[in-house]
Amino acid sequence: MDPAQTCNTTEKSSLGGLFIGALGVVYGDIGTSPLYTLHECFAGEHPLSVDRGNVLGILSLIFWSITLIVSIKYVIVTMRAHNRGEGGSLALYALLHQAGDGGRRWLTPLVATLGIMATSLFYGDSTITPAISVLSAIEGLQVATPTLENYVIPITIAILVGLFAIQRKGTATVGTLFGPVMIIWFAILAILGLKGIAKAPLVLAALSPHYAAMFLWHHGTTGFLSLAAVVLAVTGGEALYADMGHFGRTPVALAWYLLVLPALILNYFGQGALLLADPASLANPFFLMAPHWSRVPLVILAGIATVIASQAVISGSFSVTAQAMQLGYLPRMRTLHTSAKEKGQIYIPFLNGTLSVLVIILVLGFGSSSNLAAAYGIAVTGTMAITTVLVTMVAALLWKWRSRWAYAMLGLFMVIDLSFFLANATKIVHGGWFPLAMAALVFLLLMTWKRGRELVAARREEGSLPVEDFLRSIVASPNVSRPKGTAVFLSSVKDNIPPALLHNLKHNQVLHEHTILMTVEVEDIPHVPQQERIANDPLGDGIYRVILHYGYMDETNIPRTLANIPSQQLGFFYEPMKVSYFLSRETIISTDRPGMGPLREKLFAWMSRSAASAMEFFALPVNRVVELGDQIEI
Repeated sequence: MDPAQTCNTTEKSSLGGLFIGALGVVYGDIGTSPLYTLHECFAGEHPLSVDRGNVLGILSLIFWSITLIVSIKYVIVTMRAHNRGEGGSLALYALLHQAGDGGRRWLTPLVATLGIMATSLFYGDSTITPAISVLSAIEGLQVATPTLENYVIPITIAILVGLFAIQRKGTATVGTLFGPVMIIWFAILAILGLKGIAKAPLVLAALSPHYAAMFLWHHGTTGFLSLAAVVLAVTGGEALYADMGHFGRTPVALAWYLLVLPALILNYFGQGALLLADPASLANPFFLMAPHWSRVPLVILAGIATVIASQAVISGSFSVTAQAMQLGYLPRMRTLHTSAKEKGQIYIPFLNGTLSVLVIILVLGFGSSSNLAAAYGIAVTGTMAITTVLVTMVAALLWKWRSRWAYAMLGLFMVIDLSFFLANATKIVHGGWFPLAMAALVFLLLMTWKRGRELVAARREEGSLPVEDFLRSIVASPNVSRPKGTAVFLSSVKDNIPPALLHNLKHNQVLHEHTILMTVEVEDIPHVPQQERIANDPLGDGIYRVILHYGYMDETNIPRTLANIPSQQLGFFYEPMKVSYFLSRETIISTDRPGMGPLREKLFAWMSRSAASAMEFFALPVNRVVELGDQIEI
């Protein structure tokens, strides 16, 4: 076979696998939106009568919202703003941080604040998505078998408990099943939609935007508030951008245009046609589109699809948390890598347990998908609006866009996002306060940790000993013994002597033959190539200044990193069983010194005590670690 042909075949095979994988991970959330969106548009907080004008108006709003927000804003524009292939609000923040502020001092704190706000809102969304997705699917039992109505909540909770319980095993085992299941799901969405459209083909007229405009014009305030339900059709659109790094821009876009978009539009229009033919079907238009004999299997398939949708959001929360830890916005947490092949497959026990409790509380507290829908959307629309602001900054500062048409398009996106956000603002009193309160708490935690670490670094800088002074006064001292072996002293201050080394000298008068002053730096890029991982500066007398560089999505496994670096680049021979790692165990003490308020300082001290040890975070062998206490006043 011709080599070029072989290469081309391999690329097609790889693209096909990524296409299926994207369907299984990226589109679970938006793919299950038809379960509840149209019902909420007519029977939600702002009910509408089921008549021709309203049905065509709502369908037109749904179609053009999906087209403008997902097909154009995310797939065509936003996915261009990637940080070496990675997407999401933290990737946008890192991308803009690399670009610098260009002399605008206000820009850096603004970008950081917006990026962290979007991340905080994502956590609010992460709790509601599993609850509303699984609950809306299981509610189909009420349509298929009304006698099972009382079992909806218990079954939902059982599924959610099982879902969170299997997170520790990772998604590698079941990941290959996700794509094929979602292909079946989208195929059934399309078939049901075509079947429904056949009953009332006139719904296709809703493709014209004038029906959306007329609906908003005639209904005034009520029409505007209906956007709070319409936006449910695009929830999950952010996942296209956030999960882009797992599959690449092309497979994600192809999956959207070739399968997901047609299936969603057909299904929404099919439900609309069913409402025109039988307004009583508003009770549950999605399941009532299906023949009676197929409803129980459809409920089972919908349950599986919503579990996949929930899995994607939960996995996304793990990834976002890992990025936040690497960028210095969260304390270290115990993180388990569940796959030897895929870096992104991780499990964070503390986060998993917290999410599971919150999701189950939401199911019990709200009791139905309709009640949850009243709280759903405000966090999503806030994230969408912030993404538009950050992408506009990228267009101006990095892409150097100058076209008025381009900025007019970005301005249109902002108007749409803000309209959705304001329409959802009425949900605050009906439960929307929950994701906002959770986002506010997460924002406080992220900003407190970041500011606290800056204060700790400043205090360390004040009391630290410069390397030159150390070499002059300590190394030549006859009172210091130099045993064989290698000692690695970890410190966040790279220009001075680590406190652990000073404490060790004070108590033990020992300086190892090879003494490594090591600092780990996390860059504003997803991954750092292996050949660029280390910077080594021999200081003399067997002392080395080593800086390890990681991307914010790399695993910070120090022993593995050192083992993979050639001795000539490392500067010394690395023997794992002859290396001792010295760490400082910090105790934070709140004082009256300028920094943060007393409450935030106490919060930071609590977060510091609760953080996983550096030994766990850097994957250091337990029997090779020595920890020395250190008090820091902030």
